[in-house]
Amino acid sequence: MIIEKILGNLHELPQAEAAALAKLHKEKVVLPSAQLVKRIQRVTTDHGKELGIRLPAGSGDLRDGDILAVEEANLIVVSVLPSDVLVIAARSIYEMGVVAHSLGNRHLQAQFFDGDSEYGAEVMVCQYDHTVEDYLKHVGVPYDRQERVMPVPFRHAEHTH
Repeated sequence: MIIEKILGNLHELPQAEAAALAKLHKEKVVLPSAQLVKRIQRVTTDHGKELGIRLPAGSGDLRDGDILAVEEANLIVVSVLPSDVLVIAARSIYEMGVVAHSLGNRHLQAQFFDGDSEYGAEVMVCQYDHTVEDYLKHVGVPYDRQERVMPVPFRHAEHTH
């Protein structure tokens, strides 16, 4: 089977549609975050079914809960493995600015969340890196190392000088 478009996302469906799909057997394509950015790839479900994914140019990245196929009694969805991340909870805008500038100099990707997020606070999240952890310890900025399924994958930062 070749998947050429995403049919929706389980986390964003209207209640009625989500309830109808909940009755189907859920088969998962388990992916690490790094594979979410690939438009063309071969994957295997947790039941051993091989699939090809060939999304058109300009398609967004795959996300946790993306629906790849709906069959008679079966639903095939993307399930993203948690990433090892640092959740940085600076105490002030000044402290966050200094940390963000320092991490930006390392070309490290970060994602930002507000107090209404699942984190319950304004935080910056980046992929775990032992040198970043050492830096945060050195400057005394509060952080926590966690395993999280990120809403969007971290991408390598391309740049030139």
